[in-house]
Amino acid sequence: QVQLVESGGGLVQAGGSLRLSCAASGGIFSINAMGWYRQAPGKQRELVAIITSGGSTRYADSVKGRFTISRDSAKNTVYLEMNSLNPEDTAVYYCNAEGRYFSVNWDNLHAWGQGTLVTVSS
Repeated sequence: QVQLVESGGGLVQAGGSLRLSCAASGGIFSINAMGWYRQAPGKQRELVAIITSGGSTRYADSVKGRFTISRDSAKNTVYLEMNSLNPEDTAVYYCNAEGRYFSVNWDNLHAWGQGTLVTVSS
């Protein structure tokens, strides 16, 4: 079973930086895209950033110019570098992976991490 393990969340002051990491492991799989989503209290989960296996990236307008997504395909790991954080960035950040995995047959992979809390104080 493919698992995503996130790390790097925590408490930071406004204007500060954090780096999130997410590593995929377990079984035989092929990842097409990995991304970060976030969910603030009382709000729906929203896309933060996505990176494809080819290196294409997409960002939410609210984080463009402040956040950078990158990946190490050899390690099946995705990173989110977050700069100039503000209190509106406070949320639980979830890692996502889309692709294919092999069990008895090849099937579609839609995996989520357990989430890591990012709190930005003013």
